[in-house]
Amino acid sequence: MKFLAMTLIPYAPDPVTGIQPSTTDRLRSVVDIAVLSEELGFDGYGVGERHERPFLSSSPPVILSHIAARTSTVRLYTTVTTLSLLDPVRAFEDYSTLDHLSGGRLDLMIGKGNGAAQAQLFHVTTEDQWERNREGYELFRRLWREDKVTWSGQFRPSLDEAETWPRPLQQPVRVWHGSATSEASVELAAKWGDPLFSANVTNPIEPYAALVKHYRERWVHHGRDPKDALVGAGSAGYYCAKDSQDAIDTYRPVFEARKAAFLRQGMPLVFDSVEDAIERSSALIGSPQQIVDKVMRYHEQMGHEVLSINADGAGLTPSQHRETLELFQSDVAPALRKTIPSRSLAQ
Repeated sequence: MKFLAMTLIPYAPDPVTGIQPSTTDRLRSVVDIAVLSEELGFDGYGVGERHERPFLSSSPPVILSHIAARTSTVRLYTTVTTLSLLDPVRAFEDYSTLDHLSGGRLDLMIGKGNGAAQAQLFHVTTEDQWERNREGYELFRRLWREDKVTWSGQFRPSLDEAETWPRPLQQPVRVWHGSATSEASVELAAKWGDPLFSANVTNPIEPYAALVKHYRERWVHHGRDPKDALVGAGSAGYYCAKDSQDAIDTYRPVFEARKAAFLRQGMPLVFDSVEDAIERSSALIGSPQQIVDKVMRYHEQMGHEVLSINADGAGLTPSQHRETLELFQSDVAPALRKTIPSRSLAQ
């Protein structure tokens, strides 16, 4: 199994201290955590894309470019790039440039995105977001592969023998399709022979496992070898400690802060306590062995080779944050790498 540390860059007061850092310090902490992730042996580091409060992740190419300059081996992920909102030509230019600056360490995850701000800022609605995502991706993949592109579509001006620069380093880049609850992203991934990354965050495992099963079925439907399908999965939270009760007690304020935020926003609560979340969600909270066992249970249903964990460290002191990431790499990752075979993340 391979492991990604990732962040959506939430920007809120610390759930324990109540202190909120400056925007500058929060963004710099993302880069520092990426450097630490490489030092500790994570295979990749991911930055999400959101365009509304409470997130500071509106510009992943800029952040990942800075991380590329501070690291040398860790692969860099967009988790996810919201192609439904972006001009595919501009997205190609940004990420092709980043591909060179990172030495070919870039992987993309794409998705239609979510949030009420999308309609206001980008005039993308629930009625057209999936079609925008599909059209944007199909143009993007051509731009990555072809020196000159002639194209016409619904949502941007047509292209006639258009050249885009710089030409990318990786040929082609690997593109994952981020999936939460809709079969549209699953179908797009299977159609083009791309890997699928299940969000696996908000709900119990059943809907996510069902989508992964559907992806594998559609993969075969499109004439592909089932052994070639590649799946990754996220997790709803992470904190590991030698003693499981210490892990629960430390993570409880983080969960309660998230629960309070959901209630303020009028969002439904799927898990009403930290104990419920540990039992029924994908949150990885507990001792190393408990976390290994839980990942293995999820793997039985999803067959994923890549796992992402949230590396923000909200509610933790810097020493606690480092210690729990170190514990993941010393006690959790080796057991899972040994048990779950996985392919190289480099193309």
